[in-house]
Amino acid sequence: MTPSRRLFLSLAAGVATLPLPSGRACADAYPSRPVRIMVGFAAGGPNDILARLLAQWCSERLGQQFIVENRPGAGSNIATDTVVRAPPDGYTLLLVGSPNAINATLYENLDFNFLRDIAPVVSLTRGALVMVIHPSVPANTISEFIAYAKANPGKLSYGSGGMGGITHIAAELFKQEAGGLDLQHVPYRGVAPAITDLLGGQVQVVFANLAPSIGHIGSGKLRALGITTAARSEALPNVPAISEFVPGYEASSVFGIGAPKDTPTEIVDKLNKVANAALADSGFKMRLRSLDATALGGSPADFGKLMSGETEKWSRVISIAKIRLE
Repeated sequence: MTPSRRLFLSLAAGVATLPLPSGRACADAYPSRPVRIMVGFAAGGPNDILARLLAQWCSERLGQQFIVENRPGAGSNIATDTVVRAPPDGYTLLLVGSPNAINATLYENLDFNFLRDIAPVVSLTRGALVMVIHPSVPANTISEFIAYAKANPGKLSYGSGGMGGITHIAAELFKQEAGGLDLQHVPYRGVAPAITDLLGGQVQVVFANLAPSIGHIGSGKLRALGITTAARSEALPNVPAISEFVPGYEASSVFGIGAPKDTPTEIVDKLNKVANAALADSGFKMRLRSLDATALGGSPADFGKLMSGETEKWSRVISIAKIRLE
């Protein structure tokens, strides 16, 4: 055997006896290059802003750029599919939201199973909607609205930001839990045009995001009857929760971070830890309040349980309402 051959075999044997990098070592090295956060909607909306706030926080604390990539389309399914197909290495993340829970039933032929194919990382926020009506509707409380709607079946219309969106599904849940109200649905291409027609009296009620509604509520152009979350909103403390009149009612926009399934636990835990630190920071929470969002936080398992519950709830609502996308 030649000296060079003997040297090669000796080095190869040495390499073979070296320990393989552990998951903890991978997590310690992570991130070693930029991380992408996929957002399933166009730039400028509250979910996009939330992702950018978190990206900035993570960039400053983990020493690598966290970059938001907007992949709008199909109710966030395009962005979700991108993350499902990405390597499970922590470098492609998903801003998860209520649309993911809704779409699991709304779309019949998805190429992925959200709960199976996306690993939960952390719950970020919960956001309320507000039930607003045109002042011509003779109701000042949820109870009065329900009584009026039951006395006038089919005569009231509600606008939404689009078929299958949270502003649509929240209204359908209200119809079901308030005793089977007969309200006509008018979908719009966004909540803003729905509110415009509500102001003009073309529709009588909208389950709207708080930000575009508060000014009209304050001016008296619209009347707020209830908040969709279980607790009242700090932004509208005098407006009751709908659940105070319809026990058990709750509808909200939830957001969090997900990763491809099989992403190493150590990386998921590292991301979870840095996100929870942001959610506990007073300055970060103040930014969230400007988006009318409440910080959540918790473990990956907590977020998985939340999204599983949301998926099951919206599946029931969609099935009862027989909602299908054409």
